[in-house]
Amino acid sequence: MPIDDAIKEEIQQGYRQFLEGNSLQPRLGQKQMIAAIANTIGSVKQDEEGCKISDDGICVVEAGTGTGKTIAYLLSTLPLARLLGKQVVIATGTVALQEQLVNKDIPLLLESAGWDYSVSLVKGRGRYLCPLKLEQCLDTAQAKDAGAFLFEDEITFNPTANIIESYRAMDQSLKEGSWLGDRDSWSDVLEDVDWRPLTVDRRQCTGRRCRYITECCFFKARDELEKSECIVANHDLVMADLALGGGVILPAPEDTIYIFDEAHRIGATALNHFSSQCRLKNTMNWLGQVKKQIAGKLALFLQTPDIQKRLEKIGKAAGASETLLGLSYPIFEKFLNNTDNETPSWCFPGGDPGGEIREIAGHVSEEFNTLAALIKTLSDSLGEAMDEPHFPLPQVDLEQLFQQVGVWQSRVEAVQRLWKSYAQSANTDIGSKKDGKLKNNLERSPSARWISLEQSNLGNLDICLSASPTDAGGIFHANLWKQCYGAILTSATLRTLSSFNNFKQRTGLPAQTECVAVEGAFDFAAAGVLLIPDIGVDPSDSAGHTNALIEKMPELIDWNEGTLVLFSSRRQMDLVSEGLPSEYRKIVLTQGQYGHQEIVRRHKLAIDEGEGSVIFGLASFSEGMDFPGSYCRHVIIAKIPFSVPDDPIYSTVSEWIEGKGGNPFMDLMLPEASIRLHQACGRLIRTEKDTGRITILDRRIITRRYGKQLLADLPPFGRGFS
Repeated sequence: MPIDDAIKEEIQQGYRQFLEGNSLQPRLGQKQMIAAIANTIGSVKQDEEGCKISDDGICVVEAGTGTGKTIAYLLSTLPLARLLGKQVVIATGTVALQEQLVNKDIPLLLESAGWDYSVSLVKGRGRYLCPLKLEQCLDTAQAKDAGAFLFEDEITFNPTANIIESYRAMDQSLKEGSWLGDRDSWSDVLEDVDWRPLTVDRRQCTGRRCRYITECCFFKARDELEKSECIVANHDLVMADLALGGGVILPAPEDTIYIFDEAHRIGATALNHFSSQCRLKNTMNWLGQVKKQIAGKLALFLQTPDIQKRLEKIGKAAGASETLLGLSYPIFEKFLNNTDNETPSWCFPGGDPGGEIREIAGHVSEEFNTLAALIKTLSDSLGEAMDEPHFPLPQVDLEQLFQQVGVWQSRVEAVQRLWKSYAQSANTDIGSKKDGKLKNNLERSPSARWISLEQSNLGNLDICLSASPTDAGGIFHANLWKQCYGAILTSATLRTLSSFNNFKQRTGLPAQTECVAVEGAFDFAAAGVLLIPDIGVDPSDSAGHTNALIEKMPELIDWNEGTLVLFSSRRQMDLVSEGLPSEYRKIVLTQGQYGHQEIVRRHKLAIDEGEGSVIFGLASFSEGMDFPGSYCRHVIIAKIPFSVPDDPIYSTVSEWIEGKGGNPFMDLMLPEASIRLHQACGRLIRTEKDTGRITILDRRIITRRYGKQLLADLPPFGRGFS
């Protein structure tokens, strides 16, 4: 529908009031972004019932740093969504960004523009406390024999006295209404191991049958979604919803306009959600535990023979699955015995595990399918039993058994996905979860399948089977772009080698997708300088390059200011950190030494106190981190962040591209390195007042032909090299 004058005026008036209320000047890039998004959503054709009948409605905007893209996509989308009767789902890269939007950015816009749109923050179940689990934990802590778990050997629950006090404080806060059960809003820090006993996944939740349903923290938050015009989620939650078929956690795609902020991340997030793993010995041990648990507890269900029989069947099926896994172990072991890798691993060429393994995987998949069906039947029976007022088993025991069965169900389904993948032919992609097949005929790269030898928490070696789609484009094409009413994808880094083609291909965007690039508001040439000194060693000489970094780093860094040093290799980062003179090591905060938040806190505290601080970090410090002003005056990039050639996903796609006559380096490795390098350089200038320098310790960027392409993609910093 074309944008009418009333909507245009609402957007324009909202923008004027926002600028006036915050003493800001209009930005050209921001205005261009508002227009591009509004025109794209407004161009969607719909029938009389408001259903989309055209293939457009998707807009890609690369917005340079300082554009103010958050305000731009909110201003342009909210009025149109209300007019169309659609909900807006904003997906960010992190939970922290979610909270910034909900607590700061969106309220600021609504107040300034005088708008009254309803907004909700949505997170996964794991971020919300389950009141029933809290009750069980407190009962178990009070008396092991009162309200104890039916399968207590499966659930590790041995909290300290301090943690129990925290649980009691949570219980009191819930009853008083001063806390809503959201982990991120709890005042004290709680480790994952202490938070996990308080939550459930969707298989463990009894839903509307739960006696705490009216007090359920998750469902209270979920009920707000139906009334909200704007829902703030994150990439992981959107992908989890797609993996379930769409419209399960979030609104139905056809009734939604999605906004993907930090959209350069969505491909990797999608691959992660559609991947699968199985550790052979670990899974066999777990199946053995299930058998023992069932055998030891059957006497508890003498009054409920139906449940008893179902448990017996599950125990037998678990044993059959355990036996098949044991028979398969030597077959996979022989692949690892034939590798010369320092860490034994084997990536199946072309993603094809071969006929022998496919046949074995087919049998294992069938066994796990049977086991999954038996567990689901028991889960359904327990749900029905909870509805019966005079069922022989006490309600508390039914609840605990239901939760335990839910744990089994989630794990079996995850393992079954892996074996189903290995049973498929090599060119079968992992796509739509609705029918197991992609809904398009586009040619897609094969799934990657690989095995590795890993060490368990107990120090034992185990073989891990992994599978992952290599092409997120197929996932998005099948599950989102064809279904959603509209979508906006934005980031400061979407083009590679001056083109959107790579991004469109990686995300499966339709050919007619509107792609625009708008300039940021920062004067990079005046604010920063790019330096590429010669340290005498090419990074292809790994050992020599590391030694050169150890030697040159003390003189490259101003130890009295804020510096961020970014590495592509953890091993190189650790070696350089350990190799520095002791007087410098105490100033360096190395990733892994503390958690991310603690590193950032210590870094900023040192700078605030007038001292110098240096962070040594990997890819996770290359994007999403905000160090404005004196917190970061210097970004040092150890080398061009190329993908690791032996990464299974990269290796599989590389073989596929080469087999089709393409160039894996130019088609895959170089575009990805360009985005990572741009993101790393983006850590320097975060506000209009920031100044500083970037040093790249990799001369290939000026000595190799591809270096010119990489340089052209970077912000136009002043150049300190020839």
